[in-house]
Amino acid sequence: MPANPIGLALRNRHAGHHTLVWALPDLQVPENFTLTSPAFDHGTPIPERHRGRLFRANISPALAWTTPPAETAELVLIVQDPDVPLGKPATHALTLGIDPSLSGIPENGLTHPSPISGLKHGKGALGHRGWAGPKPPRSHGPHSYVFQLFALDHQLDLPDKFTLADALHAMAGHVIARPRLDGTYEIR
Repeated sequence: MPANPIGLALRNRHAGHHTLVWALPDLQVPENFTLTSPAFDHGTPIPERHRGRLFRANISPALAWTTPPAETAELVLIVQDPDVPLGKPATHALTLGIDPSLSGIPENGLTHPSPISGLKHGKGALGHRGWAGPKPPRSHGPHSYVFQLFALDHQLDLPDKFTLADALHAMAGHVIARPRLDGTYEIR
């Protein structure tokens, strides 16, 4: 397939890792538990099976984490692409209500509605709720997909149609720990 001229023209434009929620001053807490996936290792490509689809299922990768701090009341997962050629990263998952007694989320557990009790999905990429897999512009180069998990000391109470801004406002001052997992994806 020939190169995409738009992807090539925008190759040097990226929101940047400094625009991730991970970089927000209110969320700077210890990284004292870990986040992994059986689908890919930190810093390696996310398998094709988990890529973004417009008209077919978006299958989220399985995730696993070590035990968060004992005072954790809820976990929040935010997945973002800081390599989009925009001023802010694209949000590929925004999930609240994750029970801290769980040790992970199975493959496709981030669908909307979720098969996991208690999970609530906010609006992500293009207004999508639940997992919206990687779908970077062709020929733009590799994109990072940053899985950011936050342990909170209280449960969030947000309306069903919450946004990232709503979640971040409610999380401020309540994040007690966090791990991160980075994957990559590229469409040549």
